Amino acid sequence: MIFAVYKPKGITSNALLNKLRRAAGTKKIGHAGTLDPLAEGVLVVGVGRDATKRLPEEVAKEKEYIATIRLGMTSATDDEEGEKTLGVPVTTWRPGRHVDASEVRDVVTSFVGNIQQTPPLYSAVKVQGKEAYIYARAGRRVDIKPRSVIIKEIEVMEYEWPFLKLRAVTGPGVYIRSLARDIGEELGVGGYLAGLVRTRVGQWNIERTVSLDEALRKVVK
Repeated sequence: MIFAVYKPKGITSNALLNKLRRAAGTKKIGHAGTLDPLAEGVLVVGVGRDATKRLPEEVAKEKEYIATIRLGMTSATDDEEGEKTLGVPVTTWRPGRHVDASEVRDVVTSFVGNIQQTPPLYSAVKVQGKEAYIYARAGRRVDIKPRSVIIKEIEVMEYEWPFLKLRAVTGPGVYIRSLARDIGEELGVGGYLAGLVRTRVGQWNIERTVSLDEALRKVVK
């Protein structure tokens, strides 16, 4: 069985899966694309051997996000969870200026198409056989190679310095944290992800999701 859960903010995707795993009494449960604790929205879940084998098809589908970016500051984790995750202040003011709306729109639209994107240091991307965040938490700097990803659509929904709200439609493998960071860098003031809602994965939109409580009832045998 494959269905979509609305993952609430504040819980990891794996913690949500563990709840479902205990309720279903099976280890054969997976998801189609991690959402960080900061993020909420559509999480496609597969329960059972056949369903989990089909999850790579879901991972490859296009995704839609609503992202809120905080300009004028940077974070080691490229989001506002950095201070909570690391236990130390990691956000800093960047010298710069208030950016006008026309410049913001020009920079944002320049990210549409095939782009080179470097995943965050605090991510599960493998470097020399280990997740990058393991090195980062140990204070070791690692070289994460940029990779080609696709931004299919991107538009400014709202902008009032220092907050920028975007809608983005992407191909697989895009880090919205990296997009927030790179937009801030391109504007010359820095930026990090302050909020994120995944509104769609392929045909699975928010209207087709169930709550976590409904999902727990759904998987109980």
